[in-house]
Amino acid sequence: MMGAPESSPSPGGATTRQVQTWQNGVVADSLDTLAEEVPVALEFNGISHAVMLATPLDLEDFALGFAISEGIVDSPKEVFDILVETGCDGITVKLEIAAGCFARLKEMRRNLTGRTGCGLCGTESLAHAIRPLRPLSQPRTLDAEAVRRALAGLRRHQALQQVTGATHAAAWCDDRGELRLLREDVGRHNALDKLIGAALASRPAERDGFVVVTSRASMEMVQKTVTAGFATLVAISAPTRLAMDLAQQAGLCLIGFARPERWVAYSHADRIAAPLPRSSD
Repeated sequence: MMGAPESSPSPGGATTRQVQTWQNGVVADSLDTLAEEVPVALEFNGISHAVMLATPLDLEDFALGFAISEGIVDSPKEVFDILVETGCDGITVKLEIAAGCFARLKEMRRNLTGRTGCGLCGTESLAHAIRPLRPLSQPRTLDAEAVRRALAGLRRHQALQQVTGATHAAAWCDDRGELRLLREDVGRHNALDKLIGAALASRPAERDGFVVVTSRASMEMVQKTVTAGFATLVAISAPTRLAMDLAQQAGLCLIGFARPERWVAYSHADRIAAPLPRSSD
């Protein structure tokens, strides 16, 4: 029988723990690597705004990406400082943002006050949940071969997923399908926010290429991608109907069920150049 679980920190947001395995009736003690998941609080100008469970990696990218993708700020220039503090109960990320953005955030928070316990109830709540999206301007043509190349090479860059099997990834690929940036997290929204923060911090003027996520494409994922200014979202799993509708309205090329050999284009398929041969069925 195993004793008390032992743990040792592993680089890259993971921890190794002692476990018991069962295979074909044979029981054995072994070690397994688990993804970290901790409470991360985001504060804006000293006011706590949100607490998420996240993998404690790239938290500056996460905070900046969240601020941009949720419409709290419009550009990295409006975030003056990001400070990460680790405490007994979790991690706090403190952002100092421009006064005008902070005033907008306070107005957003007032609009959330008074909701009933079931969450998004009634027309007013729904209007706040699905915020207006500025249509993407002059979207670029997407090369089908670039999408195939990006999907074929994505997994080998998912270092944390390879050792834990528990994380999502979001990647930014260029027009040739070469991976520029990748971020991982236990949460799909968190991974996308980390990617957005990293991409806009390092290349604030660039929105070329496309985004790939190892998850379904929900309405929130579409909102975040469009708000960040990227013209294409490629998802490994399915989109929702609302995600498809929002993508169509905002000018986002949305691809789901994406594999190197096949995918489904749900919006603006006309922007995909040199498509794969059509089926005769």
